[in-house]
Amino acid sequence: MTELTILMPCLNEGESLAFCIREAKSYLASRGICGQVLIVDNGSADSSPQIALKEGADVVTECQTGYGNAIRRGIAAAKGKYILLSDCDGSYDLSNADAFVQALRGGCHLVIGNRFAGTIQPGAMPWSHRYIGVPLLSLLGRLRFGVDVKDFHCGLRGFSREAALVLPLSSCGMEFATELIGRFAQAGLQIRQVPCDLRKALRSRPSHLRTLPDGLRHLKLLVFWPGK
Repeated sequence: MTELTILMPCLNEGESLAFCIREAKSYLASRGICGQVLIVDNGSADSSPQIALKEGADVVTECQTGYGNAIRRGIAAAKGKYILLSDCDGSYDLSNADAFVQALRGGCHLVIGNRFAGTIQPGAMPWSHRYIGVPLLSLLGRLRFGVDVKDFHCGLRGFSREAALVLPLSSCGMEFATELIGRFAQAGLQIRQVPCDLRKALRSRPSHLRTLPDGLRHLKLLVFWPGK
């Protein structure tokens, strides 16, 4: 039985993808975990799908662009009992995921990384995100869902695949990060946060994250929460 799927959505990550897959596979091997590295290609125009296959990862395609669309496709395709969600730009250290795995094995349903409790490398997070956007939206999220999560937007998170499959996850874009926490909280499932470090991304292209539009999508979701 596959215990852990390391799931990474991918859109034009040719510069960093091989590094991330190798790091993920190395972690699984070093801990003796029966695992899967799963890349969800979300319409890459570069050689990302070919790189992923060459590096030995499983690859599925999601034609509808958007972070949420890619993750939901990955959840459906994952083989693992648990899913560890990360990014393909090298910003999260996949060689040190023990706290996430231990919490999941201990019965926690959703484990969120907290970058503010870890180390943030210089240049890894824009100041507007670090000191304004993420803290503000995380505060609103805590008030909305009644959960003690300090970093609603951390891209490194682990969760039970079985639990995720029965939740009505529907967000298409970056606001999926907020919806995932809200759905687990609404279902009364156990949520925990653990410190994690943030590295400066390996990519040279601009981030896919659009500060104002994506921030407003998170805010809209919080204000007009769809409920059950």
